[in-house]
Amino acid sequence: MNSFDIFVLPFAIGLYTLLIVFFAKVFDWIKHLPVGDRRKIGRGIRSRKLFGVVKEIFLESLIHRRIFKVNPLLGYMHMSLAFGWFLLIVLGAAESKIYGRDLLNTPWDPIFFKYFKHDTNEFHSAFFNFTMDFLLLFVLSGVFLAYLKRIYARLFGLKKTTKHIFFDRLAIISLWLIFPLRLLAESLTSGIYHNGGFLTDGLGSFLAGFMPVGHLEYTAWWLYSLSVGAFFVALPYSRYMHIPTEILLIAMRRFGIKTTTTFTNFSQIEVYSCPRCGICIDKCQMTSALGNEKPASVYFLNTIRAQKVKPGLSFDCMICGRCEQYCPVGISLMNHRLVQRNKLISNGYNFQFLKNGIPEKARIAYYAGCMTHLTPSIEKAMIKILEKAGTDFVFIDKDGGACCGRPMMLSGNFEGAEKLIEFNRNNILKSCADILVTSCAICYKVFKSNYDLPLKVLHHSEFILELVKSGKININKSGLRAVYHDPCELGRGSKVYEEPRELLSHALELVSTGYDRENALCCGGSLGNIMLGYEEKNKINAAVWKEMMVNDPEMLVTACPLCKKTFNKNAPVPVRDIAEIIADAVQISPVKPNHQLAPEQIAG
Repeated sequence: MNSFDIFVLPFAIGLYTLLIVFFAKVFDWIKHLPVGDRRKIGRGIRSRKLFGVVKEIFLESLIHRRIFKVNPLLGYMHMSLAFGWFLLIVLGAAESKIYGRDLLNTPWDPIFFKYFKHDTNEFHSAFFNFTMDFLLLFVLSGVFLAYLKRIYARLFGLKKTTKHIFFDRLAIISLWLIFPLRLLAESLTSGIYHNGGFLTDGLGSFLAGFMPVGHLEYTAWWLYSLSVGAFFVALPYSRYMHIPTEILLIAMRRFGIKTTTTFTNFSQIEVYSCPRCGICIDKCQMTSALGNEKPASVYFLNTIRAQKVKPGLSFDCMICGRCEQYCPVGISLMNHRLVQRNKLISNGYNFQFLKNGIPEKARIAYYAGCMTHLTPSIEKAMIKILEKAGTDFVFIDKDGGACCGRPMMLSGNFEGAEKLIEFNRNNILKSCADILVTSCAICYKVFKSNYDLPLKVLHHSEFILELVKSGKININKSGLRAVYHDPCELGRGSKVYEEPRELLSHALELVSTGYDRENALCCGGSLGNIMLGYEEKNKINAAVWKEMMVNDPEMLVTACPLCKKTFNKNAPVPVRDIAEIIADAVQISPVKPNHQLAPEQIAG
């Protein structure tokens, strides 16, 4: 089978350009990875982890499982384009192999097969003709949805779509033309030779009725080749670079490579894996409440890729994690913000005013945190619960203590945060406690993630629930209808969703808002954004209140002192912390627990 004509050159040049540019980048990325990470890749390739890599590539790069979970229609659009094109190539390669009977096929054989092979009248031709036309129709449905999304994004549940640079536009126009031009070229050929399937043969016969298909066929194949070649040339410099890069990212994650507090080549691979799908824009509360989409993570990552990071853009983010929760590639968006902030500030502070004390020894160490001290009703409620349960506890930061370090970490000052962590860690260990309890979701996040403590760390909602389950306290239930707000650092940041709800179910009736658990809204008082003014934070908070009141609750309950202070600014109903609710509802157990009970008895 003759399988060469000069019109295949745009396709071939584009393909080889893409492969050279991409693999040159991959070589450079891997070459400059730390030795330990390169060894992980080597071991991973030789291990069973490789099967996990293949499975995840299939589910995420072809089927787009994560996008389906967030937005089924958007998921179908991406799947039809990615998986449909993949199947067209695979079946096209099989078809050209069967009919060509050559030992080695050229890369363009499956792409231009219908032009070079006209007499496909063997017994299996009907199968290939039908299947290839069906797959082409499948991909074309995705192309149609892509057109529609660009014109009317709200049909897909999206308020905003991403803006394009030059290579994005070139790539997307080329991509949108590839499959309609393939349909046209194969249909014109079928109009001459009647070698198509139900789609191409039907369209070809129709066109042959009033058009000179013999004169137009060759031009159509040229245009098809040019569109594919243009897409391949533009791909490495456009948003579509995420297609091959995401495959590399999946493999490296599976082999155990992780993001760090410095910008590495692995960080760069994450940045290049961003598909610029626009999901993060829609999830950003700053975009929806303030009409400002510039801080959205997709544009922030684009500035990193272009090496044009602006200080304002780095700090203009609430670090609430909503975008990261819904990112279909699972990029560590919050970490990228903090790493860039770290590059822009002067690290370290003089903490000589901090004096290490010798706290009392106890089974339970209670750490209120700065924001809890600024919201004393929560602190009083927690002390009441601890005392009524008869627990053996010490109040670590009763006289003020030091900040946990999380706010400094959010500013990008990792060195200063480490000094605070070291100071607090020493004091906590000196208490000889087996359990550390905190009332602050912000403190809880950093205790769990950065302190490396050899003891059990619990948020007060988890700890009080254990007291209830072990019978150390009893709770009176009221008929009050309340909505529970998941704090960012406790919910998305630490995955504590069910314990607060289970605890509150003993005291009142919970109603849902539709913005629960991982979909929870930030209160707007985030310590992560130093660019927002009072009025802007107020707008975000007012928008959240609108959603919180959708089912007419009588009260809002949260589990973070900062959230409580923020919500109180616009409160149409009372706002209380979960500890305050329980402190008011608690009864003394009929059998008073021993003051010196072991921690596993006290806290489950």
